[in-house]
Formats: sequence, C-alpha cells, structure tokens
Amino acid sequence: MGLSDNSILLIGESGVGKTHYGAQLLNRLMNGSGKLRMDGAATNLEPFQSAMGRLNEGLPADHTPTTTYVDSLWPISDEYGHKAELVWPDYGGEQIKAMSSTRRIPAAWRDRVVASPGWLLLVRLQQTRMNEDMFSRPLSDITGASTDNREVQVSDQARLIELLQMLIYVRNEVSTKPLVSPRLGVLLSCWDELGADEFERPPAQVLERRLPMFSNFIQSNWADPMVMGLSALGRALTPDGSDMDYIAQGPEHFGYVVLPDGQHTSDLTRPIQYLLTAGTLNGAR
Repeated sequence: MGLSDNSILLIGESGVGKTHYGAQLLNRLMNGSGKLRMDGAATNLEPFQSAMGRLNEGLPADHTPTTTYVDSLWPISDEYGHKAELVWPDYGGEQIKAMSSTRRIPAAWRDRVVASPGWLLLVRLQQTRMNEDMFSRPLSDITGASTDNREVQVSDQARLIELLQMLIYVRNEVSTKPLVSPRLGVLLSCWDELGADEFERPPAQVLERRLPMFSNFIQSNWADPMVMGLSALGRALTPDGSDMDYIAQGPEHFGYVVLPDGQHTSDLTRPIQYLLTAGTLNGAR
C-alpha cells in the first residue's frame, strides 16, 4: 500500500513534548535517516527551526505561546518512492485543556479534526494523576473516607476520554463498530522518565497499567489503535546548562521510539509512517 495525500492532527496538552518531537522529526526527515524523508520544500518551519537551534546548543526548546497555531506543510516520501504531504501543526498545549474545560472547539480546530484522517495523541504519563476510585482502592476504604472540604476534580483519564469523544462528535463518526477512520495513534512521550520495571514493557501494556480506563476506551472504540512510546530527546535537557553531548554529537543522534512490541528504534518517523499507511508496511508493528 502506498502513501496517499494525508495529514495528521497532533493532539497534546502543554508539557508533553510536541515541539521537541516536531523538531527532532524534522531533523530526521531532512537527513533521510528513517523510513520517511523530506521530498521537496517545506513551509512554515520557523517554530521548528527555532527549536532545532536550541537543541543544537544542548538546551530545551522554548514553550510555544498559548495563542499560537501554525500549520507546517512537509512533503515526504518513503523508501519505495510513495509520496504524501504531512501537515504538522505547532500550537500551545493550553488550547487542548481549554477545549476540555469549556467543551468548545474553535473553528480552526474543527476544520482540522474533520479533515485529518489520522490523529496522533501525545500523553505524558508522568503528568497524569490517578484519582482514587473503586479501581485503585478497596471500596470499603473509599466509602469510609471523609469527604469534607474535598475538591472534586475530573480525572485525567476521564478528561482524555471526553476530549476524544468531543472530536469524534465533531467528525460525526456515529457507528456501532470500532472506528477505522480517523486512524488513532497514542504516543507515550518522555519514555525515559519511566521506572526500570516499565521501561522495557510494550507501550500498550504500560498504558493499560497506568491509565486502564483510557486504554480500554481506545481499544473498544478503534479497530486498530497504535500505541507507541517516545523519547524525543533521549534524556532530559535543562535551560540552566547546555548538554555537551548534544553539542558534540548533534541532536539527531538522540531520541528513540518504542514500537508496539517493546523494541527501541532511533527512527522517529515510525509512528508517522504507521499512521500514514494504516500500519501495513513491513516492520511498523
């Protein structure tokens, strides 16, 4: 199956690593070191070039302003010469939380939701919190606990589920069968932050352990959801001091993706390749 004209809606709250992944992915595409490569002149590269400049200095990228939403168009091809246009957005992650809290989707987002045949959701497990419920604590403990002055908050699992439900509703995807379109990919970002007991596990298994309700939701509602791990930088960078290894070797030598079977690869294009080809190319799984 060849690549067709396609776009991906990148979905992620602030702090999940969207800009770092975009910059590192762009670097891989330009170098042609992965399954996908750049195949023509790209547009609106300023946000990612700025991030690439910071990484070249061994520093993390600056935070994307809340109001920013810029579509960058990247013409790409695979090793067989199949071509596609990858629309990669750069935006402030606060926009995602605003949608969840206000239950309103701006027009620009609505158009992209409807038009994109592939959604890539970035989730940073270390930023999610598990609220106490009957799945995490014995029911007797919960019923016996005091509820005085307790602030009630929607769990991160419920918020992620509600966000996807809103996007499905905007697309008017009403079906009693698991969804085939849009294709869904979940990238568990900042994989290097995981403990040793989870680092080598398959990403879907880690997601099920950490966010069981959300994991069950995507497995029930999509025919073939992709779950991969991502460490766009390979290690944590701090704004207080340059990482000398990054300066000496170059950021293109850092970062990796964890494939569904748990194997690690330095090819950061693999999640994109999977979504653009519906997972049919050899080695995508």
